[in-house]
Amino acid sequence: MAFESLTDKLQNVFKNLRSKGRLTEEDVKTALKEVKLALLEADVNFKVVKQFIKAVEERAIGADVMNGLNPGQMVIKIVNEEMVALMGSETTEIKMQPGKSITTIMMCGLQGAGKTTTTAKIAGKLKLKGKNSLLAACDVYRPAAIKQLQINGEKQQVDVFSMGDNQNPVDIAKAAIEHARKHGHNVVILDTAGRLHIDEDMMAELAAIKEQVEVHQTLLVVDAMTGQDAVTVAKEFDEKIGLDGVVLSKMDGDTRGGAALSVKAVTGKPILYVGMGEKLSDLEQFYPDRMASRILGMGDVLSLIEKAQENISIDEDKEKEMAARMKKGKFDFEDYLESMKQMRKMGGLTSILSMMPGMGQQLGNIESMIDEKQLARTEAIILSMTPQERKNPKLLNLSRKSRIARGAGVDMAVVNRFVKQFEQSQKMMKQMPQLMGGKRRGRFGGMKFPF
Repeated sequence: MAFESLTDKLQNVFKNLRSKGRLTEEDVKTALKEVKLALLEADVNFKVVKQFIKAVEERAIGADVMNGLNPGQMVIKIVNEEMVALMGSETTEIKMQPGKSITTIMMCGLQGAGKTTTTAKIAGKLKLKGKNSLLAACDVYRPAAIKQLQINGEKQQVDVFSMGDNQNPVDIAKAAIEHARKHGHNVVILDTAGRLHIDEDMMAELAAIKEQVEVHQTLLVVDAMTGQDAVTVAKEFDEKIGLDGVVLSKMDGDTRGGAALSVKAVTGKPILYVGMGEKLSDLEQFYPDRMASRILGMGDVLSLIEKAQENISIDEDKEKEMAARMKKGKFDFEDYLESMKQMRKMGGLTSILSMMPGMGQQLGNIESMIDEKQLARTEAIILSMTPQERKNPKLLNLSRKSRIARGAGVDMAVVNRFVKQFEQSQKMMKQMPQLMGGKRRGRFGGMKFPF
């Protein structure tokens, strides 16, 4: 999980600050030395770290902080504010042309950064905003690049324009825009070729496209797992062809997070989106304040709510009925199965927990407790029940449980244990109506979790 190590280290520093009633200048300097080390280990640019620590120290050693009632929390607040400023302060979106004019977006990046997949992801995001995008297959070099774009476009229900791999990318870009005019598309996204490293041919081709076609937004996709290399790549692309924004891919991987904290400060270009998984829906708008909150272990409830609203379709009547049943402890196996489906749509339990406040240091322990195979077995048990058994767990006698165990491919004891745990959950829900009723819906967009 991105930033996990950095978050743990920073939380340990802040824990020590909170434990002190009053802070001395030496306390602040000692804490900031640890913050500096944590940032450098997270592969944040050295100059960026130096400027960041200086800015925090100047504010933290001021009289208002040192003499305040809770100086430890004030230092944490300053770190949070400076981290937000470091990543851009304001959320930046792709700038669209006014009215019915076509907006042309050129995607670029090194091979392997996830550019083609990100192109389709962005088209999906724009579709949710009412835009009709056309994906143009301008990568005529990488085997299967065109096919990959076509498959992803079909999944996103977005049109793809291709002229094969024997055409000049500049001609393809021109033809794609003409095709868009004729067929009512208001966005054209050019998926250009990547290379294993930056070379003159690559830059010349991108420059030629920009000379022959009016490109309104040039976006660079960089692999967040490459750390400072990603920042170097962004700087070179910006100097040679000019960038309008950056998309960080693979932020869900084993990345130290240095790229996210360095790109804006080094290049001056905003991060627009972050890729949080391989699914075409796994692309998040980049919010500097929310990212800072995640890094500092404060959670990201707003993104969690948006994720729920985006991925879960809610039937209002069904929602009210389910909430009422839960209050009475009548949550059945059908509800449980629906909860599992909703949770999966949102990226799974670990993804949800990572956005909850205060979960930073506990997440590693919880992840080790979450057995994905066990969740799959649980689902198999429920699917082996008849619709009547799912709605009325009291029907589950010995012979029915035996049949269910055979159908799910598990021992009878596993079925018994699951049914017992489910009954205990029902009792617990009955005792906590304030969590299971309207309040939960208001906070998390109607989603329910199978635990």
